[in-house]
Amino acid sequence: RQRLFMVKAVVSTQSTGHITNNLRCEPSNGNCMLIPGLRNLLAKVPPARFKIGSCISKTFLSENMSPPIVIQPQGTHKASVIFLHGLGDTCHGWAQVMGEELNIKHVKYICPTASTIPVTINMGMRMPAWYDITSLSEFDKEDKAGIMRSVAHVHALIAEEEKAVPSDKIFVGGFSQGGAVALYSGLTYKNKLGGIIGLSCYLPLNSEFPDVADSQNSETPIILCHGKADVVVDTRLGEMSHQKIKTFHPAVEMKLYENMGHSSCPHELMDVKQFLGSILGQSF
Repeated sequence: RQRLFMVKAVVSTQSTGHITNNLRCEPSNGNCMLIPGLRNLLAKVPPARFKIGSCISKTFLSENMSPPIVIQPQGTHKASVIFLHGLGDTCHGWAQVMGEELNIKHVKYICPTASTIPVTINMGMRMPAWYDITSLSEFDKEDKAGIMRSVAHVHALIAEEEKAVPSDKIFVGGFSQGGAVALYSGLTYKNKLGGIIGLSCYLPLNSEFPDVADSQNSETPIILCHGKADVVVDTRLGEMSHQKIKTFHPAVEMKLYENMGHSSCPHELMDVKQFLGSILGQSF
């Protein structure tokens, strides 16, 4: 079963030639090798539920974008969570978190990987990114075109899930840069969503709100989580985003975690799982 998965991984990633926390791929020969993190996930999640890009149309994939990892639900598919990784990461690490820490019966998890692009703040190095970042302090230089491309991609993923479950059973979330895209995507989606999750992130293009916010999601629950020791995306950016969203969206809560940097922790993941459970109800 692991060998079958590895063949699928080769097909999906041999053109990227990147190294992730879970999968090592060489573009010269297309060989891929699972690294312990993803191997552990496979041991816990039945192979029939763990697929790469299994339910996502190829029309949603831009150039240099690998297919998402999809963790199929236990039992009947009743809800979906779309979760976006941070700058320079891939979907594999957060797919492991979804499969192990946030796994809820009847919920399908979709973890896409961003296109590989040059990132100005990292000396122009090419890496998976949802948009270019010039500075985390000069918001007049935000990459609006890149942000909107990623938002369109997330909206397309949501629309695809609506073919199987109601929109108010679909959640969108992300970490860091992925969380920023998730916030913008969720607040501007045309149909009511189940909830929005933003971890260690900020609201991009914040001067456009509330004008661009869609009324369908004016009361959609939002949870923002941030470490008090975050020196990458300063905690103040998260708090400022929280205050901005509160001015036009009352259903937003923020949780802060002592001694947590730009990362995650068990307490945070427990809060996110409780957030999902409180909205989905006892049938899950």
